[in-house]
Amino acid sequence: MKGTEIIGNNFYFGGCDTVKLAKKYGTPLYVISEDYICERCKEVREDFLNKYENTRAVYAGKAFLTLEMCRIIEREGLGIDVVSGGEIYTVIKAGFPMEKVIFHGNNKTIDEIELAVKNNVGRIVVDNLYELDLLNSVAQAHGKKMKILFRITPGVDSHTHKYISTGQVDSKFGIPLKGNIINEAIKRAIDVSNVELMGFHFHVGSQLFDNSSHIKAVKTLVKLMNDMKEEVGFITKELNTGGGFGIYYVKGDTPKPLNYFTDAIMHTIQDECSKYGLSIPQVIIEPGRWIVGEAGITLYTIGSIKKIPGVRVYVGVDGGFPDNPRSALYDAKYEVVVANKMDKEKNNLVTIAGKCCESGDILRYDLKVPSLDTGDILVFKSTGAYHYSMASNYNKIPRPAVIMVKKGTDRLIVKRETYEDLLRNEL
Repeated sequence: MKGTEIIGNNFYFGGCDTVKLAKKYGTPLYVISEDYICERCKEVREDFLNKYENTRAVYAGKAFLTLEMCRIIEREGLGIDVVSGGEIYTVIKAGFPMEKVIFHGNNKTIDEIELAVKNNVGRIVVDNLYELDLLNSVAQAHGKKMKILFRITPGVDSHTHKYISTGQVDSKFGIPLKGNIINEAIKRAIDVSNVELMGFHFHVGSQLFDNSSHIKAVKTLVKLMNDMKEEVGFITKELNTGGGFGIYYVKGDTPKPLNYFTDAIMHTIQDECSKYGLSIPQVIIEPGRWIVGEAGITLYTIGSIKKIPGVRVYVGVDGGFPDNPRSALYDAKYEVVVANKMDKEKNNLVTIAGKCCESGDILRYDLKVPSLDTGDILVFKSTGAYHYSMASNYNKIPRPAVIMVKKGTDRLIVKRETYEDLLRNEL
C-alpha cells in the first residue's frame, strides 16, 4: 500500500504515526491521505484528460464525499457525480462549480430534482421515462432547460459481486436495450421543451480488474448512437462510460493502471465511430473507489480477547458493522496489521469481531497476528471508499471522526459524533 512505512515498531500512513493518531483522535478513526488522492487525480489528468481531446473526468462522490473532499476534487480539476439530495447539498455548501456536477439515481425524488434544477446541476442522468417527464415539468416550472443523459443498461455481465454488478439486462438501473423503450425515450426527450438530450451513460459494475466489460459496452453504445442517428436523427454529443476500475484490497487482487481501462475505452470508441462514420462524442469517466479507496485506512482499538479452546480466538474491537458494513454486505476482505507491533512475529490466528449485537458483525476471519493485548491498535487498509459514506448509527453507536493526513501532518475534517448528535432530531 502506497504511503505506508514502518518506523520502529509502529505503522505510519501518510507520514503520520498511526498509534499517535489513535491516541490523539480516539478510535474508531477514518484516516484519509490527501497525497494519495492527489496522486490518483494526477494520473487521471496525465493518462486521460491531457492524452485525449474532448474528455472529462468526474469523481463518483458516493465513494466518499465531505466538504473537504469537494474542495480537493475542485482543486484537482475534476467534476463530481452525486446520487442524492444530500450529496447535492454537500457540493453546494462546498461552493463546488455546479456545471461540473452530474446527478445520478434510479428513483430521484421530486425534492431532489427541484434542488438540482434550482441549483443548475450540469447534467442529470435520466434513468426512466417517468423521470424524464417529471424533470421536464420541474424545469418548465422554473423556466430552465436541463441537459441530460439517458442511462443505458448495455446487457453486459461483469465478473464481480452481484450487488455491485450493474450492466446486465436484469438491473434496477437504466433503460434496457430491449423492445422499443430507448427509441420512445429519445423521441420524447426531443419533443419536450425543457430538457436537452446530450447523449448516453452506462456503468457496467464495480471493482473490475478486466476491461472486457467496458469494451463490450462501448461497442453496444456506439451501435446505439448509430441506430438513433439513422432512426430518429439524434446526434450523440456525450458518452459517459462510468467507472468501476478495481483497487487492491487483499492478495490475489490485480488492479490495473487507469490507462488499461481508458486506452481501451478510447480506442474502441475511435474504431467503432470510424466504422459507422460517426463523430466522436465527448467521453466522460467516473472513477470513485479508484481515486479514494486505497487512500484510506481505519484504526481500531482492541478490547476483549475471547479464547474458545479448540475452536477460535475472538478479538473484539471498538467498531464494526456501523463503520464498515462492507464485510457483512459483500463478504469484503482487508489486509490488517497491528499498528504498534509491526516488528513482532505473526504466530497467532484470530478472528476480528465488531462490537455490535449481531452475529454477522465480523470484520475479518482467520487473521495471522502477533500476540495481542487489550489496547493494541489495528489498521484495516483500503477503507477510503464506501466506509464513511455507508456508516450508520446501528445500536446507537456514533459515527467515527475522519482526519486527513498530508506529508506528515494531520487535520480533522469530520468531527466524531456525540450521543447528543444521535438524539438531536428525536422528540
